[in-house]
Amino acid sequence: MTCRAARAISEADLLVGYTTYLNLVKKMDCFHGQETYATGMKHESERVIHAVDAACRGKRVAVISSGDAGVYGMAGLILEVMEATGADVPFEVVPGIPAANAAAARLGAPLMHDYATISLSDLLTPLPGILDRVGAAAEADFVIVLYNPCSARRQEPWRQALSIIKKHRQPETPAGIVRNAGRAGESVKITNLWHLENDEPPDMLSTVVIGNSRTRVVSGRIITPRGYEL
Repeated sequence: MTCRAARAISEADLLVGYTTYLNLVKKMDCFHGQETYATGMKHESERVIHAVDAACRGKRVAVISSGDAGVYGMAGLILEVMEATGADVPFEVVPGIPAANAAAARLGAPLMHDYATISLSDLLTPLPGILDRVGAAAEADFVIVLYNPCSARRQEPWRQALSIIKKHRQPETPAGIVRNAGRAGESVKITNLWHLENDEPPDMLSTVVIGNSRTRVVSGRIITPRGYEL
């Protein structure tokens, strides 16, 4: 979390968010007993409408996302709701630290060159479109960061994505899995594309980084060279 985000939470009258994220915030120094409004998964629109309505009534509202609110977060939905309702209230997207960056820092320097982030969750995006993006990124030799790789009931996108990537990458291509990046219980694993396909799949708390054709592992850290001459 950035210092600016912590200050925004501290200054808010009302905190709105996914139940798990609000529970994390309540353990932080920036929380001092403010009013909260929480919902579970698949109720994002409900909580954003509540937040916008509260802001229109004069409350200072902080809508909580994990990582960065503008990267698979709530910032876009808030703007859509404000557009649909005609709400005219002060609005700010407070930058955070995306999971891709938090994970990369734990793995070494895998994102030193061009990379693509792709969510494998097909709750809001049709799976064929997701797999088309995976194929395009793999063919273009981007380092690939996969969000939401697997859930208990959704593992087929993961298997299909790896099947596509391996058509364009060698089995020994470095890869990393970071679970709970920046949170309690964090784990870091450096592996390769072959093991990703054959080992136990990662879960929804994991971020997966798959290197490009130049990515390598040095002294237990993943490096994607930028091209500097040494």
